[in-house]
Amino acid sequence: MKTILIENAYIAPVAGAEIPSGFIHVEGDRIVALGAGPAPAIPGATRIDGTGCLATPGLVNTHHHLYQWASQGLAQDATLFEWLVALYQVWAAMDAEVVKGAAGAGLGFLALSGCTTSSDHHYVFPKGRGDLFAAEIEAAGELGIRFHPVRGSMDRGKSRGGLPPDVVVEKHEEILAESEKAVDTYHDASFSSKLRVAIGPCSPFSVSAELMVEAAELARAKGVRLHTHLAETLDEEEHLLEQVGMRPVDYMEKLGWLGPDVWFAHAIHLSDADIDAFAQTGTGSAHCPSSNGRLGAGIARVSEMLKRGAIVGLGVDGNASSELTTLSGEMRQAMLFQRARYGPTALTARQALEMATLGGAKNLGRADELGTLEPGKLADIALWRTDGAFASAITDPVAGLVFATRQPPLARLLVGGETIVEDDELRTVAQDALGRAGAEAHRRLLRLAEEQGFTAAKEVHE
Repeated sequence: MKTILIENAYIAPVAGAEIPSGFIHVEGDRIVALGAGPAPAIPGATRIDGTGCLATPGLVNTHHHLYQWASQGLAQDATLFEWLVALYQVWAAMDAEVVKGAAGAGLGFLALSGCTTSSDHHYVFPKGRGDLFAAEIEAAGELGIRFHPVRGSMDRGKSRGGLPPDVVVEKHEEILAESEKAVDTYHDASFSSKLRVAIGPCSPFSVSAELMVEAAELARAKGVRLHTHLAETLDEEEHLLEQVGMRPVDYMEKLGWLGPDVWFAHAIHLSDADIDAFAQTGTGSAHCPSSNGRLGAGIARVSEMLKRGAIVGLGVDGNASSELTTLSGEMRQAMLFQRARYGPTALTARQALEMATLGGAKNLGRADELGTLEPGKLADIALWRTDGAFASAITDPVAGLVFATRQPPLARLLVGGETIVEDDELRTVAQDALGRAGAEAHRRLLRLAEEQGFTAAKEVHE
């Protein structure tokens, strides 16, 4: 069993007091000890010098659409609904090659921003385009981070009163069968699992009530989690009031979609009663501030949610609505958005770090394994270099990480004790090749869309 000792680091464990200079002792894939002062003398141990570095738990990304790496920079000035209408038909042209390239680049970029665990919500499955779900799982496996893919779906196209065109929706029975197959094929419930599957019909405006109910029943029968978009825009609320006569959270409660096995993306437009319902039922949410700002969707009531005891993690959202957004940068964005709305005490740097780590672990049902640096937890550790020529002027390392407009260098990123990033470079895959594959996925997607007659591909690009 491999032994690693991180020495002389400033340790922000999220749970418990911070340690200005201390060590973290890792055996295999677990943390076995941490404390102040010098590391113990253990023959044969790999020693990592953390002098001038901040050690935090690995960051946890709880909402993403990796395929969207291939459609960045499009529909730049659109609202959510306008943006979706513009891009649905572009996405309808994607194939497994596009998804593999996009997922690899997206996950690699996340790892370089300190992310050790990421979810992904994939909900567009055009027919005859290969196994898209398997493609992103393969990309995550090559990189080596923990992956929580969500088998998404849409069954309510325009002909049934939904927003998406019929070309990108699936049949109800097919969705349930494929969702069950995804769980049976890939889900690993073990403590140190690197692959867990959730079920996630896309959104209330693209999915039937019947599918929402039956997807929840399936997920609970299989013991997996549930995820969907909710309360992202006022357009969504107006749509639901018109279609079903209910606001988003009330509608979800009616369908059986509140509970400790559920986390929602965005959750911006919540009432006081909605927030209390989240807190009382243990329902989580993924806050995606950059995407929300890019689309003009609004500012989630995060500081109020935390005060009332609701679970909040962070997400970068799909790269088509946030472009090159780092997960470390979302800590700063979340903090600044809350302060802009509520004042300078609304969200602290340490609260932002907790959202990005323990909050995310709670969303994914893994707070016993991830999100803090404690004995018995998995050795998912980010080591940030905070002693650079300019960064060292900030004597509080946590502030140096969260307030920074430029991410501190990532000296080391460990996932289960294995090095994924060292000195700001991916070590498990060829970094430059991964980036080129992501760029080729973008070119290929636009080419396929135009070949299939989806002129929107050219229009939204211009």
